[in-house]
Amino acid sequence: MFNDLKGFAQFISVERGLMVLMISVGASFLMGEALVWFDAVFLGVIAFCIWSAADAMNNIFDVDLDVLSDPFRAEFTKKLGKLGLFVAMFFTALSLILGAFTMTPYVVLFIAVGIMFGVLYSVPPFRLRKTAYKPIVNFTVGAVPVLIVAAFFNVFSINIVALVLLIGVTTAVNSLWEDLADYASDFTSGSRTIPIILGFKRGLIFTIIMGYTLIPLMVLVGALFQLGWTYYLTLAALSAFVSLRVYQKRTLLKEGDTKQLFKLGEVLAKDFVIIAIAFTLSLMLSSLLKIVPTLF
Repeated sequence: MFNDLKGFAQFISVERGLMVLMISVGASFLMGEALVWFDAVFLGVIAFCIWSAADAMNNIFDVDLDVLSDPFRAEFTKKLGKLGLFVAMFFTALSLILGAFTMTPYVVLFIAVGIMFGVLYSVPPFRLRKTAYKPIVNFTVGAVPVLIVAAFFNVFSINIVALVLLIGVTTAVNSLWEDLADYASDFTSGSRTIPIILGFKRGLIFTIIMGYTLIPLMVLVGALFQLGWTYYLTLAALSAFVSLRVYQKRTLLKEGDTKQLFKLGEVLAKDFVIIAIAFTLSLMLSSLLKIVPTLF
């Protein structure tokens, strides 16, 4: 029972679905400028469904690659069989149906764009996840939840552009970490992701640098939306954590052999997932505190 729940959670990538849900909730508070709980959760569920559909599609068409990089997930996907395709179609349909309930054409349009890029990402003959365009596709899928919220509240400004850039770039950087974790299977399958084009070590260094570029964007978003001190405190703590991890592993970055670098890439990839979840939670709570400053 537990293994089935774990397998299904990985199949639809629940942790990333919860991240986009929290992003949508936080963005709803910022754009609605009120405690619009129902709208916030409703839009968050739509974002969750889009991401679940996209990840389910990816796991279906990546099952042979996952045998090497994530055997448990690959085995569960094979076990699902045709039911896996039904799950992907279910979340796709649900996201569109929920979008239609908003009676906002642009919301439905952005949902369709998110689903379309999910298809381009995974489904043959496109399969952009095997190319250097993968981060660009991930940028779009990550930006879609914010665009949906902006369309729902009919709010478009420089603040929204900055938030779209931040979430999009965060998702793109996360895809680079995934490429590092999947390096062996991608190399075997003939993929041309950025780490393979650059080589693992250069790809690792490039991904770390890209991760640091998020910090100015995070600060900019906080300033534009006038978020409180808890936001910046969390940002400082996460930045310090990343810097400490990189400093601890500096010898491996300079002199480490291939196997050690592979392990380092996997460790830092897991760290980035934790950091991304912590940041999105902080963004949501900071948005809430902006509306109700006396909450804590």
